[in-house]
Amino acid sequence: MTRSVQALAYARPSSLTSSQVGPSLGLETAGGLTPRGAEAHPRFFAGFLTDPRIAARGLLAVADVAAARYYQRPSPASLDPVVTGNGDRLRFESFSGCCGVYARLDVLQEGLDGRETGHGTTNVDVNAPLREALSRITADDPLHLRVGPEELAVTTLEGPVVEKKVPLPDRWLRGFAEAQVASAGFDLRAELTAAQAVAFLRSLPRSSGRAARGARWVVASGGSLRPTTRPVPGAVCLPGPERLVALQRVLRDATALRVYGPVADGAAAASAWEVVLPGMRLTLTLSPDSARGFSGEGGVLEALATNDAAADAELVSVLLAWEPRIEPAELAEQAGLSVARVRAALTRLGTAGRVGYDLADAAYFHRELPYDADRAERHNPRLVAARGLVGEGAVTLDGALATVASGDRRYQVRESGSEVSCTCQWWADYRGRRGPCKHALAVRMVRRGATVAGGVR
Repeated sequence: MTRSVQALAYARPSSLTSSQVGPSLGLETAGGLTPRGAEAHPRFFAGFLTDPRIAARGLLAVADVAAARYYQRPSPASLDPVVTGNGDRLRFESFSGCCGVYARLDVLQEGLDGRETGHGTTNVDVNAPLREALSRITADDPLHLRVGPEELAVTTLEGPVVEKKVPLPDRWLRGFAEAQVASAGFDLRAELTAAQAVAFLRSLPRSSGRAARGARWVVASGGSLRPTTRPVPGAVCLPGPERLVALQRVLRDATALRVYGPVADGAAAASAWEVVLPGMRLTLTLSPDSARGFSGEGGVLEALATNDAAADAELVSVLLAWEPRIEPAELAEQAGLSVARVRAALTRLGTAGRVGYDLADAAYFHRELPYDADRAERHNPRLVAARGLVGEGAVTLDGALATVASGDRRYQVRESGSEVSCTCQWWADYRGRRGPCKHALAVRMVRRGATVAGGVR
């Protein structure tokens, strides 16, 4: 597995301290992008949290996921959460070390004492002493929040005094992107009241024992969720229910639980679970299986394999300005493109970590992940293999049928409209549920005249 080392440099550790205005939570930032360009320690917010106890528990839930491996657990992950300032809210994101759970806490404008936030994206330091301090916040006394260095310290910082070096696998980066693409295909399937949400979530297993393994299905019934043995219409897949344990931190303050998922087709699928809180939302998105991360789902491959999407993504990216909601119709008008091409461009930008997807708003939002996420595309195994086949001239077209030479074998790829099939083992195993195989991808690249090289820059 390809990986690099990500260095996160902070001016000082994040901490919870006493100040003239009372308790003060200082979240220190590492390098990131803002409207002014790259900054070593961007500053996004200084003001009060309207519900400090709830916010503290939401932050701990995001940190829980960042430090977790829900499958093959011996080696914990340690990548600090990502924070994005979108002008009217702060978004804290993390991704589990096993690449199967994506978490995001959205602290909305009503949760930030009405103050405007800055714009940009970076990592925030969440260390062990800070986690312990956050867990001790039990009252709703005023809590001052600072995201970034002290105002007077912005121009006097001489260099980082805290540095963390953590492995950053390509699989982790691809999974972060695939989680956004998967979410964009979800619809709201159920909404529970606070009492119903607490009852349901507390009934779930907290361990990954034999009883918790495999895909489960639930369906809305009588204002709650009931288990079903098969994916009936309206059902939502609940793969690895123990992976929702991070939501337990905020249950006492939940006002609702929203459940999102794709149309049930009989196969295990990803799903998203959003706890609505006063002035905030905490969302966990689960991969289709505890032992199966998002990185192999293939939802972004079609968008990566076209030249138009590459050029369109470059154009659309110039028009983004850390908006909390990206409106494809407005972008289409500004860019002179169709809405369909803008949506494909946004999918491609998602693979570079440049947009995320908010289920509650049913819209993409702008953020720039603070690491080289482009390499998630450059090293995508199926994409690399497909480009290799195209470069070798391995694809022969014959109407709706194509032959792909791979090693000493020949595979038949048949297209009918938007449907495609292949005679390879990958297609036999997954039937397109995890994106196209490398042979089908190569055929579509040839039909569209795509070049072998490419990528969002």
